[in-house]
Amino acid sequence: MAEQTSDSPKNESALGRHLGAIRKDRGFSLRQVEELTNKVVSNAYLSQIEGGKIQQPSPNMLHSLATVYKISYEHLMELAGYISNGGSREGAHGRAATFAELNLTQEEEKELLEYLRFRRSMDKKNEGG
Repeated sequence: MAEQTSDSPKNESALGRHLGAIRKDRGFSLRQVEELTNKVVSNAYLSQIEGGKIQQPSPNMLHSLATVYKISYEHLMELAGYISNGGSREGAHGRAATFAELNLTQEEEKELLEYLRFRRSMDKKNEGG
């Protein structure tokens, strides 16, 4: 299994941020993903991918995650560095999965995420009261 590791917290991986954003968007816990992948991807291993410690998980693991998350396997392979993206998504790697195609600036992305958190908190208040 080819994997790259790093102990530096500054060396966050675009793949890890992308997978973390999608998992959170889907509302899955690390343990739920482990079960949904039939334990192909352990919760501890996924945590290391999302945290940037593992930057190139095996294609088999990426395929399992793509299937569970219902996302592009090819895009995960690009983010992991197995295949070239041809520049079609340049500047969008590592962004929240929902915004990957919009080519937002970091400030725009931050503002949209803050607004989304606000809206979701309002929706929860409205449901509960």
